[in-house]
Amino acid sequence: MKVLMKKTVYVLGLAVGLSTASLGLSNAYAEDVVDEQNIGMELARDLATEAVLACRKQGYSVSAVVVDRHGNQRVALRDDFASRFTLQIAEEKANATIMSGLKSGDFRAKRGDIRPELNHVDGVLMMVGGVPIISGGVRIGAIGVSGAPGGEKDEACVMQALDKLEDRLGF
Repeated sequence: MKVLMKKTVYVLGLAVGLSTASLGLSNAYAEDVVDEQNIGMELARDLATEAVLACRKQGYSVSAVVVDRHGNQRVALRDDFASRFTLQIAEEKANATIMSGLKSGDFRAKRGDIRPELNHVDGVLMMVGGVPIISGGVRIGAIGVSGAPGGEKDEACVMQALDKLEDRLGF
């Protein structure tokens, strides 16, 4: 009887231990599910449109590409006379912003020590003209513009678009 009692206590202890362990595992898995904020299609479309129009008003034919917080392309918009290559350059500027969290020009200035190497990373270009898209203090994407005569002019068009749609970025 004592042996049976010891086995019963052992089995109950093992069951309680496994139940506790499985509860711990379910908590660990629950932490693997994350909520995130990301840019929606409509806002991405409108930002790209406003950036292209801002440059057009200044006589520049550009492309604008918006990527989400992970660098996935959401919108690509090429003005009528912009070269097809401006699409690639705009996206790579936006990707540099996603990689760094900074405007692509600021990242370029701060990391001159590795800039040549970073330009060899597929899909990233260290040129001025990429800007983070921030909503409620969270980076939800980035926008890159290319085609104006100089990255500073590309960036200025992005900033005009962000200013124009500022009310849709804060919450």
